[in-house]
Amino acid sequence: MSEELRFDPSGVGSWTEPTRFEVTRERLAEYAAATNDPIAAHTAGDVAAPVFAIVPVFQSLMEPALEVVPPSLIGRIVHGEQDFRFHRPIKPGDVLTSRARMLGYQGLAKGSRACVYTESRDEAGDLVNEQYVTFFVRGFDCGETVGELAPEHRFDDALRDSEPAAEVTAHIDEDQTFRYSPAAGDPMPIHLDEQVAKDAGLPGIIVHGLCTMAFTSWAVLTELAGSDVGRLRKLAVRFSKPVLPGQEITTRLWRSSRDGDVTSYIYETTVGETRVITDGLAEIAD
Repeated sequence: MSEELRFDPSGVGSWTEPTRFEVTRERLAEYAAATNDPIAAHTAGDVAAPVFAIVPVFQSLMEPALEVVPPSLIGRIVHGEQDFRFHRPIKPGDVLTSRARMLGYQGLAKGSRACVYTESRDEAGDLVNEQYVTFFVRGFDCGETVGELAPEHRFDDALRDSEPAAEVTAHIDEDQTFRYSPAAGDPMPIHLDEQVAKDAGLPGIIVHGLCTMAFTSWAVLTELAGSDVGRLRKLAVRFSKPVLPGQEITTRLWRSSRDGDVTSYIYETTVGETRVITDGLAEIAD
């Protein structure tokens, strides 16, 4: 651990100031189009696709990281894991108030991971969704564990020997990142500028992790939930490898367990033989 570079534990647990987001039908339809979503209610903007939930909280996400991670390390941050908990779908006309706080962090040999928790509430103060967003700081071991990390969601390797409950292959368009960036409000240059991406050690422009996750979300809904986003209770993944524009991704889902009226499926997404999303978990209510 560097003597100069240290994570600041005083930033753990502090809420950001609330941010306000007005949901429009046009914004919901734009996000669905940017993720090639085939579900009619999403493309019409009648209801939000599940991963759209990241859009209202995007402004709040980096602030907790900046309170903990030294500024010189911010460029090493990548999105490691994402865990959505849905209380109800987002709809046009909603006015959402969101805030975030750093839950904790952990030093590891290849880098450090840190978890930011967010919540979005409607005008009545009721929870609409919660999120656990895990960042990974490449190549820097902070040397300690402070606070909490995101809840675990692990893939059972034994299930690969059984037939999946569903399998969906989708094509990532060459211009996917240029459509997704404005729809999601995510201007990160590694998704838009070839040279910036290569300077960061990447093979070129990479697809936003949450764009890939959005593809898997509509695969889950169309195959297992009758295209009804209101049945989705949880969606969580770990981003293991970048996806490139022009590639094909295949998502395979296995039935895992059932608790009351909720069925759990675990899944992974591959490009060829390479797993790009691992430890996927979807919970669907009857």
